[in-house]
Amino acid sequence: MNKLRVGVLYGGRSGEHEVSLASAASVLAHLDRSRYDPVAIRIGRDGVWRLDGAGPTRVSAAEVITAAQRGEAGPTDAATVVLRPHPSTEPLLVLDAHGTVTGRLALDVIFPVLHGPFGEDGTLQGLLELADLAYVGPGVAASAVGMDKVLMKQVFEAHGLPQTRWCACTAFDWRHDPASVRQRALALGLPLFVKPANLGSSVGISKVRTADQLDAAITEALQYDRKVIIEAGVDQAREIECAVLGNDEPRASGAGEIIPGREFYDYEAKYLDDSSVSVIPADLPEAQVRDVQRLAVAAFQAIDGSGLSRVDFLLSRSTGALLLNEINTMPGFTTISMFAKLWAASGLAFGPLLDELITLALARHAARRALRVTPR
Repeated sequence: MNKLRVGVLYGGRSGEHEVSLASAASVLAHLDRSRYDPVAIRIGRDGVWRLDGAGPTRVSAAEVITAAQRGEAGPTDAATVVLRPHPSTEPLLVLDAHGTVTGRLALDVIFPVLHGPFGEDGTLQGLLELADLAYVGPGVAASAVGMDKVLMKQVFEAHGLPQTRWCACTAFDWRHDPASVRQRALALGLPLFVKPANLGSSVGISKVRTADQLDAAITEALQYDRKVIIEAGVDQAREIECAVLGNDEPRASGAGEIIPGREFYDYEAKYLDDSSVSVIPADLPEAQVRDVQRLAVAAFQAIDGSGLSRVDFLLSRSTGALLLNEINTMPGFTTISMFAKLWAASGLAFGPLLDELITLALARHAARRALRVTPR
């Protein structure tokens, strides 16, 4: 059997660059080399695509990732690559230092292990559609809606899915009418959570306990995005997560719970300390687990998801209300990430999980290719 050439994209220009490196290390380590020929493509913070392992020093992707995680600079001699934005049998062009094409590579499928803007938000997916390449994960629209928490909330609301009360503001709103923003936010009641609308991994999130903390929280979130979402806190919330896998017939994993080592599950609690605990399966009644699974699939279908997602919930200890928090269309693939852990607990190990994701990507691409592009 011919091996599939899988382009593993990682890094990127978002604030989740480091998370992407860790995710890619796991994916590259677990891709079955008897079935796949991985091509490691690193997107630098400068947005330049580089082919790890192809420079004169032949530095491997694993070495690059390890160095970056230690805070060291990556190699400067890795070959630069560009993706042709049109269908081609060899879509990846390899360039020398002068921009001259020195090689071409065929790719069967792309695994975009990228989190946040310029990777998980539909921009990259649009480029891959132009190039007529199969890729893992949801399409352009689902990725864009899943990334933008305001659009996500509006779609969930249109589908009648339960969620906490919220409002939004833009940088323009905050500059020109901050009093109105404060009024709308504080009307939700305290505490509040203030988040950049288009970022993940809990980057830029603040918990607002008193009214005088609101301005600083909004200012902080606007450092990362032009749009901010403000959510009412859920009383004594438990953080419940569920993974979804599939295209037209998605299925949900069992439910898991995150018990943060800090007051809430912020970036530091996720990635910089080991005090948070994941509990799989979550200690929930079977009927509530079924509710989690049903709502996870409903959220996935509401945004027209495909491939994979992780759906996060808030469960009030005082009222028992189960509320959708958000959907992540390219969840983390690190060794501590819940997506793979949830499927492992449901009987699907990491390697076979990657196999299924690639199969789903190829199936979705084949279905799109079968569509007519011209009128009769």
